[in-house]
Amino acid sequence: MVLARGLVFFVLTLNICKGDLDGKLLDEMDDNDMEIESVQENRNLPIHANGILAHPRYKCYSCEPPDCADTAIHAHYCQNAIQCWKSRTRDPEGNENVQRGCTTEHEQLPLYCSQNQKSSTGDSGGPKKRHVSSTGMYNIECCTGDYCNNGSFPELPPMRVSNTEQDADPFALKMAAAILIPFGTVVLLAVTVIYWMRRAHKKRMSACRTKYDAETYYTNDDVLRATSAGDSTLREYLQHSVTSGSGSGLPLLIQRTLAKQVSLCECIGRGRYGEVWRGIWHGESVAVKIFFSRDEDSWKRETEIYGTVLLRHENILGYVGSDMTSRNSCTQLWLITHYYPQGSLFDYLNRTAISTHQMITICLSIANGMVHLHTEIFGTEGKPAIAHRDLKTKNILIRANGTCVIADFGLAVMHSQTTNKIDIGNTARVGTKRYMAPEVLDESISMECFDALRKADIYAIGLIFWEVCRRTISCGIAEEYKVPYFDYVSSDPSFEEMRKVVCVDNYRPSVQNRWTSDPFLASMSKLMRECWHMNPNVRLPALRIKKTLLKLASSDETIKITPDGEVVV
Repeated sequence: MVLARGLVFFVLTLNICKGDLDGKLLDEMDDNDMEIESVQENRNLPIHANGILAHPRYKCYSCEPPDCADTAIHAHYCQNAIQCWKSRTRDPEGNENVQRGCTTEHEQLPLYCSQNQKSSTGDSGGPKKRHVSSTGMYNIECCTGDYCNNGSFPELPPMRVSNTEQDADPFALKMAAAILIPFGTVVLLAVTVIYWMRRAHKKRMSACRTKYDAETYYTNDDVLRATSAGDSTLREYLQHSVTSGSGSGLPLLIQRTLAKQVSLCECIGRGRYGEVWRGIWHGESVAVKIFFSRDEDSWKRETEIYGTVLLRHENILGYVGSDMTSRNSCTQLWLITHYYPQGSLFDYLNRTAISTHQMITICLSIANGMVHLHTEIFGTEGKPAIAHRDLKTKNILIRANGTCVIADFGLAVMHSQTTNKIDIGNTARVGTKRYMAPEVLDESISMECFDALRKADIYAIGLIFWEVCRRTISCGIAEEYKVPYFDYVSSDPSFEEMRKVVCVDNYRPSVQNRWTSDPFLASMSKLMRECWHMNPNVRLPALRIKKTLLKLASSDETIKITPDGEVVV
């Protein structure tokens, strides 16, 4: 009997130990609690000592990186688990790891997955927990059921490529805007106030000058009466002069006090004859050429040429008027003309390489001006033929539209077939030696023959065309600007030095090899050779040069030409 009781106790002890090893606790049951026992038998679930059902336990796969993969053979298992889970993690450097495991304690459940969502046994789409931060991200997927954490691991969103501009600190942007916007507003207001104060000051000064300078006051009245245009400006005066066809600038009554009405602003050039200033007259910019008193003959000659009837032309420098004034106890001789901010062709070519279109425009406008100068116009109020005698790039100005105007008529000579006389003037000045024709250098030119003077101008035009073509871009390159004969004579050549090079050695500016591959420059090369020929009779007249350039320009579709041969820009 004692042996039988011992055997029963051993069996019960063995069952209890087996229940502990399997993860299922066998609690004692009261005889009166049959309902709980029935539920346990139906569900095969363990119960606690207080009669509450225990959480079921499962078996799960378990692995640690880097031995975890979807296709790997799982060598490790986890038993006595409440939940199974699998996860994917990514560190800040972008390295990803996967892992499988289980949860065996109730206190650990909130750390892995939320229990508010339930999944059926073996369903991998159970509760999930995702987290994204600057230190990394992870995605955990939990499930219930034996080995339910098998299969593919949960996915993570793709990495966001950092962009410095997009990730800019909004606080820094707001701070910059808070500083710059008020500062910019203050600067704008200050500039506006200064501008209006300067404008008001100029108006007050102008009013005081008109009030206390009687001569200026009456002159302004004469201007208003003469133009019958009310508050006229310089542009209206000049347009009125153009439409009248006189070409002689302003009326003499206005010219007598012109110097008192012009305010000199800045000196824009100096030379052997004097200075050139930019001035303001009636709110418009004008060029004021101030001659030294010793050059009075040049001033008189240029004033006389500009006063010639019908001289005004699109490619001749516009003339406003002349005046003689005294400043600082010195006599000044003023010649007032249109103002062109671009400056001379010499300055323009020094700082700018030009296109083929610009080259043709410049050369054609120079030829247009020379045709007008060299041609005599017959009629009741005709125009004599004029030879310039000092053509060079410094005496040609660039307009804003890219065309040119011819200036500086201090050495000009006039000729009229009616009287058959040549008006040379009294000036003692000579032309620029570098641009002198061979017949001028060897003194074989006949000053009594006006056509010989025109041929000397054609020689200078050929040199000017050479300077323009050197700065024309062809085959993607353009030569550095150089004056004619720069490689033969010094920077300030003497008369004898030029005569030897041009007349004795018969040198001419060298033509670049690349010009032969460009149809425009090749045609210009042929034209300039005919212009600077040693024999004056071989040189082309100005009208033939113009027609040759018109034919060359007609091959360029971008150049528009009027029926009168003017370039439309």
